[in-house]
Amino acid sequence: MTLTLEYVMSKSAKKLEGLLPVVRTATERLIQRSFATGIPIVITQGLRTVAEQNELYAQGRSKPGQVVTNASGGYSFHNFGVAVDFALLLPDGRSVSWDTSRDGNADRKADWMQVVSIGKALGFEWGGDWTSFRDLPHFQMTFGLSTAQYRAGKRPSQAQIRTVMKRIGEGVEERMDKAAVTVNGKKIEDGVLIGGTVFVPLRAVGDALDLQVGWDNQNKTASLTDKSK
Repeated sequence: MTLTLEYVMSKSAKKLEGLLPVVRTATERLIQRSFATGIPIVITQGLRTVAEQNELYAQGRSKPGQVVTNASGGYSFHNFGVAVDFALLLPDGRSVSWDTSRDGNADRKADWMQVVSIGKALGFEWGGDWTSFRDLPHFQMTFGLSTAQYRAGKRPSQAQIRTVMKRIGEGVEERMDKAAVTVNGKKIEDGVLIGGTVFVPLRAVGDALDLQVGWDNQNKTASLTDKSK
């Protein structure tokens, strides 16, 4: 069959759900740019629940199978929507391959490593560069945060997100439109729409709700509290 970009994108649609919007956008660019070089890929894993992570961690340990991860639930970046795994989509449009030497576009270069180069240019870290546990299908974009920080509720800053969006390049600015925001029917400061998620200035929300806005610089934690308390 003749693979179209629309078809290739549809093969990964479900696995893109739940990703951090900026990571989802970067992953879409990865699929598009790989396709443009004649290498269709499919995302085989995106967001993974803690329960699913524990099931995978048990494989090769308390359950039959080969060990495929060193991370238990809550200790994988997949659990926070900032990591994806990929495979090569074969010409039949159904089968996938993890053959890292395959040259499906006949340019005398390994398709796998061409995808890796595209991913790195987009700002992804590649699991194949790890020394302790090489994970060849794995890409992640952690924004300098550890899994411990993600478990504690920390997330990338707006500045970090904008840096990545700028790096992704052409067409991304369409996903950073202004968004009008109202609280209890009253318009407040505009937010920013990125990949279907509206990011709103916390102080504007606090003022609209007559709440005290706090900032703990040591723990990098923002808070909204009742002024009476």
